[in-house]
Amino acid sequence: MRFEGLDLNLLVALDALMTERNLTAAARSINLSQPAMSAAVARLRAYFRDELFTMRGRELVPTVRAEELAAPIREALLHIRRSIISRDTFNPARSNRRFRIILSDFMTVVFFPRIVNRTAREAPGVSFELLPLADEPDEPLRRGEVDFLILPKLFMSNEHPKATLFEETLVCVGCCSNKQLPRQLTFERYMSMGHVAVRFGLTRKSSIEECFLLEHGLKRRIEVVVQGFSMIPPMLLDTGRIGTMPRRLVEHFEETMHLRIIQLPLSLPAFTEAVQWPAFHNSDPASIWMREILLQEASRMASARKTTQMSTRS
Repeated sequence: MRFEGLDLNLLVALDALMTERNLTAAARSINLSQPAMSAAVARLRAYFRDELFTMRGRELVPTVRAEELAAPIREALLHIRRSIISRDTFNPARSNRRFRIILSDFMTVVFFPRIVNRTAREAPGVSFELLPLADEPDEPLRRGEVDFLILPKLFMSNEHPKATLFEETLVCVGCCSNKQLPRQLTFERYMSMGHVAVRFGLTRKSSIEECFLLEHGLKRRIEVVVQGFSMIPPMLLDTGRIGTMPRRLVEHFEETMHLRIIQLPLSLPAFTEAVQWPAFHNSDPASIWMREILLQEASRMASARKTTQMSTRS
């Protein structure tokens, strides 16, 4: 089919090329022969009057024009798939949908078991693929490669819809045997002690408290750097080190490890965990269903926290 002189099948080929960055793999992904894909590339170049790709070894390197075309083409194809091709009524009990979700190890450990367990009861055929934090989480969301991001809201863009899950606070934590750790931690003592710090992804992005310190030109003594919050506790046991972690995660590890929570001597407000999804999934019945589960379970977890705090005070 042609639209204003363009064979629309070529857009499928261009999307595959941008995704795979390899001619053979792209051809295979849309069931074309390699000669047919080569011919599609030639036609795309003629229509857009641009090389679109150059070769670097076996890898296709997109030009600026190809990069500009990638997002609107992917969005258009996904919209067609969601709105026209896949308009069957979503039935959770019969669905075999797999949700791909980017989230932190904190949320994987503390929050997501609730989602998996509830889904197993209500929709046993539904499955999940939980992915680590990406250096640019907006990109897989924009390309439709993931269904949800679950991150602190302050790290999310405004290009896609989002909803609040719950608030969380950071606390200082150390081993119960750490005799250097006082009951009340001063800022000076906090800065001088050895730290286990978290940096995320290939670009080693700093966590919230480190961003705060760096903004104020402050540098603490970091002895160990790990890839996620859940790796901090093993690095604290039987040492004089401390770490900074979400409170709910420390409470989770307190059940099996001898850890001690100390109030953080930094003026850090609570941060908000949120869920974000691609704008073109806004009306997708499966996405709506999963969003409701995420929000309901987050509300239950927040309510349970309030009940526990009230009973502790009384």
